[in-house]
Amino acid sequence: MSERLRLHSYWRSSAAYRVRIGLNLKGLAYELLPVHLVRDGGQQHHPDYVRLNPQHMVPTLLHGGRVLRQSLAILEYLDESWPERPLLPAAARDRARVRGLSQLVAADVHPLGNLRVLRYFEHEWRVPPVERDAWVRHWIVEGFQAMEALLADDLVTGTYCHGEAPGMADCCLVPQVYNARRFGVDMTPFPTLSRIEQACLALPAFQHASPECQPDAPGLAPLEV
Repeated sequence: MSERLRLHSYWRSSAAYRVRIGLNLKGLAYELLPVHLVRDGGQQHHPDYVRLNPQHMVPTLLHGGRVLRQSLAILEYLDESWPERPLLPAAARDRARVRGLSQLVAADVHPLGNLRVLRYFEHEWRVPPVERDAWVRHWIVEGFQAMEALLADDLVTGTYCHGEAPGMADCCLVPQVYNARRFGVDMTPFPTLSRIEQACLALPAFQHASPECQPDAPGLAPLEV
């Protein structure tokens, strides 16, 4: 597959961060197309972008004439299209485990603290920032408690979420820990998550995907979601 890969991304979007990690782990070259989720009323709402992604969200991956949406679907597409350096294990039960860990983050934790939810709190319900941030921390901690138990109590957990090679669950975990730290979550109760995060961050694929390394990252940014 020689067609060019182009990723619509926002530097601090957790979902886009997951896909950047996956692309890097695969060793795939891609063009990054920034979509600023705050500037100009949110560039994800501009008509040209909405035609690509009617959900008004990032990431969107373009592969030739294909338009791919939703971070986990994109990661699975990458794995099926470029099976070298797999993000999912070979055995069905192991794939189910990794998908379950990934969805714990991407489906259960992250959506409760993403930009559109917090903006609804602010604009529709006038929720003060301190209460908004407490909401985010609550759901991160609840999800991390479950994930810590699942990882710490399973012999399949290795240096990474599953064994000795980083995969899809790690692509999901690291961005969520980044968010947790931004919102002041104490990571002390989660030693397994913290250990895996540090192992991941030692790898160039994760380092180059980090928010601060993105071309659209500001020098000093206010707290955004």
